[in-house]
Amino acid sequence: MSDPTLFSLEGRVAIVTGALGLLGRHHCRALRDAGATVLATDLDHEACERFAAEAGLAAGLGADITRRPAIERLSDAALARFDRIDVLVNNAAVNDKFESPSASAELSRFENYPIELWQRALDVNVTGTFLCCQVIGAHMARRRRGSIVNIASTYGVVAPDQAIYRRPDGTQSFYKSAAYPATKGAVLALTRFAAAYWGASGVRVNAISPGGVEAGQDGYFIENYARKTPLGRMAQPGELAGALVFLASDASSYVTGANLLVDGGFTAW
Repeated sequence: MSDPTLFSLEGRVAIVTGALGLLGRHHCRALRDAGATVLATDLDHEACERFAAEAGLAAGLGADITRRPAIERLSDAALARFDRIDVLVNNAAVNDKFESPSASAELSRFENYPIELWQRALDVNVTGTFLCCQVIGAHMARRRRGSIVNIASTYGVVAPDQAIYRRPDGTQSFYKSAAYPATKGAVLALTRFAAAYWGASGVRVNAISPGGVEAGQDGYFIENYARKTPLGRMAQPGELAGALVFLASDASSYVTGANLLVDGGFTAW
């Protein structure tokens, strides 16, 4: 009989970056429900504190993950209060946002994509993940125990199908840019590197690649996406919980360097 406590995170301390986003909030609650002591972090310190209080988390703390000193302060604060960090969920990421909806069709085209948006995606999605792994992973390696879960994307595995973003009349107001796929592909490569580098130190490093999550998108987009997915729908925000708890807990004690696709079969065909 399998050990029912394998999925328990009782006594574990977890940090979740990008905790105020749609998925970040669900990640925090999933870890909390599995018994973890959860520290939620995002850019807005006061909002982190409010969310932590509302969600029954241990703490909320603001931090800019693109700055190493900020991550060092985050790590020091967690260690001062909890004396350990067992789980790191690198969830923070930026996706395309254009100030002018009327200009998004042209600006999001590969030929016109602004270098400032490209650089910002690299800073947050890649450098931020790198720095969090570097600082907090080093602490785990010294303790010879820990689990890092990097949130990647199906677009780090397969290219975006631009037709998903096409309206029924054939017009298109948005193109998925190269920045998100490129950065999420880099996250997957970093995951494999860190898993190999820290394997002998008892630190496991894995990734989750979610498929599209339903979050109030236009109906035509939801329908287009569903037609490309074997399960015939987009994900609900809470459907990553099982995968996250699995990778964070001892249930995955012999899993490292893996990319767990939670995409309704989107990448299967």
